Amino acid sequence: MNFWRVSNRQDERSVKDVPAFIIAALSLAFLCQIYWSSSSPLATIHIKPLPEPPSKIESQLIGLGDSIAIAKLFMLWLQAFDNQPGVSLPFNSLDYHRVINWLDRILTLDPKGLYPLLAAGRIYGVIADDEKNRLMLEFISEKFSEDPDRRWPAMTHAVYVAKHRLEDYPLALKYAHEIARQVTREDIPSWVKQMEIYVLEDMGEIESAKILIGGLLESGAITDAHELQFLKDRLNRLERENE
Repeated sequence: MNFWRVSNRQDERSVKDVPAFIIAALSLAFLCQIYWSSSSPLATIHIKPLPEPPSKIESQLIGLGDSIAIAKLFMLWLQAFDNQPGVSLPFNSLDYHRVINWLDRILTLDPKGLYPLLAAGRIYGVIADDEKNRLMLEFISEKFSEDPDRRWPAMTHAVYVAKHRLEDYPLALKYAHEIARQVTREDIPSWVKQMEIYVLEDMGEIESAKILIGGLLESGAITDAHELQFLKDRLNRLERENE
């Protein structure tokens, strides 16, 4: 065994046995590689600005007449736009007027779709830029008014963002009032139309909240026994707290 190891060492060639021109060639290649790596310019990252959306006619042509399919495709494209080759853009770097134009075009193509408005509130409307958040909330409010019985979920989130993120209680109250006034369907959760009461309580407007609850009880619009009892209990609690 020892003889085998010794014979192996004897068979190994020393670096000194390698011809000098080969060592020189390898050294030159290595130095050239270092020079090439250090002197090559870094790849330039080009950030593309968000373009304006195609017109409605152009969009329908792109979708071969299938408006709903192209609306979904546009929505996927818009959500992926912030991930560009070599860079991930923060949402607040986007032109929000153009983002709104895209969301509006998508809604035009698919009026029954709710996702564009939910994305406006839950994705684009909760960034570290209050001005842009307000743009999104106003967009939601405007589009909600066009179809309140279908688009109320986005509007309830707008109330939440206005109250908790922007801490703008008058704005939250305005949106809650729009929900109570414009939504007419009877199968929505009871808390939706009562959001105005919650905001008034948070604002310390207890008397206004009591008047609103009393008006709901007297109007006859509330027919569910559990909801009626809930409002009566809430009114009693507010009266006790206000004594």
